[in-house]
Amino acid sequence: MEQYVIYGGKSLAGEVTISGAKNAALGILAGAIMCDETVTIENLPDVSDINVLLEAISAIGAVVERVDRHTVRINGSTIHSELVDYDYIQKIRASYYLLGALLGKRGNATVALPGGCDIGARPIDQHLKGFRALGATVTTENGFVHAKANHLKGSHIFLDIVSVGATINIMMAAAMAEGQTIIENVAKEPHIVDVANFLNSLGANIKGAGTDVIRIRGVQKLHGNTYSIIPDQIEAGTFMCLAAATRGDILLKNVIPKHLEAISAKLVEVGAEVNEYDDSVRVCCSHRLTGSTVKTRVYPGFPTDMQPQMAAILMLAEGTSYIHETIFESRFKYVGELRKMGAVIKVESSVAMIEGIEKSSPAILKTPDLRAGAALTIAALATEGKSTVTDIEYIERGYENFDEKLRALGATIERQTVTPGRRKNKFA
Repeated sequence: MEQYVIYGGKSLAGEVTISGAKNAALGILAGAIMCDETVTIENLPDVSDINVLLEAISAIGAVVERVDRHTVRINGSTIHSELVDYDYIQKIRASYYLLGALLGKRGNATVALPGGCDIGARPIDQHLKGFRALGATVTTENGFVHAKANHLKGSHIFLDIVSVGATINIMMAAAMAEGQTIIENVAKEPHIVDVANFLNSLGANIKGAGTDVIRIRGVQKLHGNTYSIIPDQIEAGTFMCLAAATRGDILLKNVIPKHLEAISAKLVEVGAEVNEYDDSVRVCCSHRLTGSTVKTRVYPGFPTDMQPQMAAILMLAEGTSYIHETIFESRFKYVGELRKMGAVIKVESSVAMIEGIEKSSPAILKTPDLRAGAALTIAALATEGKSTVTDIEYIERGYENFDEKLRALGATIERQTVTPGRRKNKFA
């Protein structure tokens, strides 16, 4: 088991460079196998979700060459199987993108039902609806989804709910379908646009990504290219919240400020100072923040993946705050951990009411999922004394060199391997 041991209470300051966007990279890596020429992908984040997906891609026969830590070459011409093994897929949810990629490329795909963080029901019915509309026969049996089509043909698809995963999956399958596909009520997140831009760089014809309607004119083949992934919006938001929570001063480099507008606006609302530049953002704070109301929305609204990090701020803010979670019903699993630190939080259905406290207490905190783990780390760094954050493998699914980046900002944090039944504290 891996854990962080943290001595908090310091104001963190300095510069941090944001890595490539994990959520964009997962879709882009899957899309790369649709090409029978070599595709080079740069600015790839070195996190466990990415490495697991690369293993799955390699296992079905694609050539995967790690040029360096943040660059990979993929060639899908050698794929020999449309079956993605359960041992890989159970670890990350985004392996379902291989359904759309393989269906578009080979007309056949069998992929185990996805895993990932347990933050609530995330059905894939909209993905399957889209595949069927394109002419595929789709069945689910024994934990696997099987999609097959002799001939994919463009269609008009209206998503019943806004779904990032379904938007990307259908977009990939339709990229090589005959004729035109129109997808309405689509997700508009930055990584949707990045996946569309990537596919277009390979010769796809996709228009409207980032709007409510995406139009795709199918092509017969894709060609190789080199593509660089956008910066990670959620990693950037996490460090922005860290600066506010620790009353610090952090300059975030390699960001797209427009992608952070909802987060920036909320931090300014609670009293932090946010300054935007061409490709960087500076967040600083020297005083206790004030409470607020946060309501998660699909992009460009406040992202659900930033909700736990805001809670770590609001538990120490003056007054009463409310968090309305509209995306995932199990997003509040971290609340019990914050209560160990003295947080006063009451959850009813999809709303958390937070009564701000002046000072939190150190505690041993158990990570329930990726973003909650980041939030607990923020809370520990904002709390004077020694705290431990366990089960950090969840955090490392989406944050590259998290502890190293924190130490560079002045944090006292150590990553430890602990054997069952024994806890050894390096700082003791």
